[in-house]
Amino acid sequence: MVAIKAGILGATGAVGQRFVEALANHPWFEITALAASERSAGKTYKEAAGWRLDTAMPESVKDIKVVPVDPKTVDADVVFSALPADLALTVEPEFAKAGFAVASNASSYRMEKDIPLVIPEVNPEHLGLLEVQQDARGWDGYIITNPNCSTIVMTVTLKPLMQFGLETIQVATMQAISGAGFSGVAAMAIYDNIIPYIGSEEQKMETETLKLLGEFNGSEIVPADMRVSASCHRVPVTDGHTEAIWAGMRDKPTPEEVRKAFLNFNPGLKELPSEPSKSLIVREEIDRPQPRLDRNMGKGMSVSVGRIREGIRYIAMGHNTIRGAAGASVLNAELLHSMGKL
Repeated sequence: MVAIKAGILGATGAVGQRFVEALANHPWFEITALAASERSAGKTYKEAAGWRLDTAMPESVKDIKVVPVDPKTVDADVVFSALPADLALTVEPEFAKAGFAVASNASSYRMEKDIPLVIPEVNPEHLGLLEVQQDARGWDGYIITNPNCSTIVMTVTLKPLMQFGLETIQVATMQAISGAGFSGVAAMAIYDNIIPYIGSEEQKMETETLKLLGEFNGSEIVPADMRVSASCHRVPVTDGHTEAIWAGMRDKPTPEEVRKAFLNFNPGLKELPSEPSKSLIVREEIDRPQPRLDRNMGKGMSVSVGRIREGIRYIAMGHNTIRGAAGASVLNAELLHSMGKL
């Protein structure tokens, strides 16, 4: 199999480094371009990137010259975008117009009517929007987005509950500081503290979930008919978002029925290299899941659930920069390739 040429936009940042980690030894993709700001362009990746991960920088990328974030300088078929939202707003369409497949982790285009917002285990049929997008915008390429990290963790757990007639969702998140980037939260602000506000996070969870669980009617997504209410909080945890979820359902399933639905959840994506053997892991211990113990399950791609109680109430936890960011975009690209769209 000929490797698909992959570029990373925003390659030196925290999520960009997760993309490098995920793609360096990928069986389908080969990193052929690393793009970043003008101050990094022209340097080797090892010179430009202050490597922050607890794994070693892959040898294969150390001597790659960083290029500007410009379609003319990026040699790739698919680009993975770890750009800030304001920059992605202008840059990602330039790449799509130039014929690139853009797998974006940025929030800029998630809620656009003709741009698919996808979690492969939840709504792969929404990729039908790609043809709508290309026809409407006249692009040779396209943009596909993955949701916000906290939305991903929650929505993967909601998919197997759709059979019971989901009506209301309430969620309180306890989100890791890595979600704000390496310099995003000052140490003196988060030590010995909880910050009960994360800008725009609650709105993202409340709107993205309805699009993800909605139906594609051939031309657009009809949002799911349910109510989502979110309260989001930053806590002094390095990686791993924990969420307390209350799910109101028409059929009023028992905790055991919900547990079985989680255990039996099989999205049928085992052929995708980044898909874990279990998308959902059910923890039976009374005090699990916990971020320090469970965030790396399935190489960081599994979502763990536990404490399923009457109500229905339960706890969900997932790795925010792997499952909730870079890994989600890579999984989307794998799905595209498996469907012959790359």
